[in-house]
Amino acid sequence: MRGKNLKYRLLIGVAIALFFVIKRCNQREVNPYTGRTQTISMTPDKEIAIGLQSKPQMTQQHGGLHSNNEYQTYVDNVGNKLVNNSIAKETPYKYEFHLLADSNTINAFALPGGQVFITFALFSKLENEDQLAGVLGHEIGHVLGRHSAERIAESEYWQGLVTAGSVGGDIGGLVSGIGQNTLLTNGRDDELESDDLGIKFMLDAGYNPEAMIGVMEILKTAAGPNRIPEMQSTHPDPENRIEKIRAAIAKYKKTP
Repeated sequence: MRGKNLKYRLLIGVAIALFFVIKRCNQREVNPYTGRTQTISMTPDKEIAIGLQSKPQMTQQHGGLHSNNEYQTYVDNVGNKLVNNSIAKETPYKYEFHLLADSNTINAFALPGGQVFITFALFSKLENEDQLAGVLGHEIGHVLGRHSAERIAESEYWQGLVTAGSVGGDIGGLVSGIGQNTLLTNGRDDELESDDLGIKFMLDAGYNPEAMIGVMEILKTAAGPNRIPEMQSTHPDPENRIEKIRAAIAKYKKTP
């Protein structure tokens, strides 16, 4: 009887795993703005809704919005200039730019659907408008590249296989590990793709893309000499990013 129950469990597990594999194949689509084939499980409207829902919590975690309206207007103007002069304007996303009060954490990030944030700690270290455009252009690239939506879909896929493993046998832990490694590796690719897109947005809007190299130097200095090695980080090392940025500048400057 125990052998028969195990057989049924294995069959159920295989069926669940097959369902998620087929579902993942059906979720493959080409991003019309990057040309890259991705696994996406939600519509742009859902991405926008997730971003708007998450915005208050993310804002609160970084001390709220900065109180200086002139700084906020400056960020808005640069962000909107990038959007209005690039393919970002053709997307269904609702871009909003937020200067956070956090004066300790050097960071910028984007939520799915168009919510873009920069901390005052990073903002205050930027030397000119071109560098701000580089930071915001990079974050717009994350939105347009649908990186959050892609990670969510991949996470759902691996969680589904873990469920199948827990029903059918003891492979859940192994599959879970593979899923985590996949998400971490994709994180580096996301950063490099956003750097590339950000350079294009800067050129389209009339900004100097060389300023993005200065941003990398700021990030490298902030990380200090004991920064996490690239193999242990979800982000590429700033030195490697600089090399890719130079290549992107050369590529897009040659493009008519």
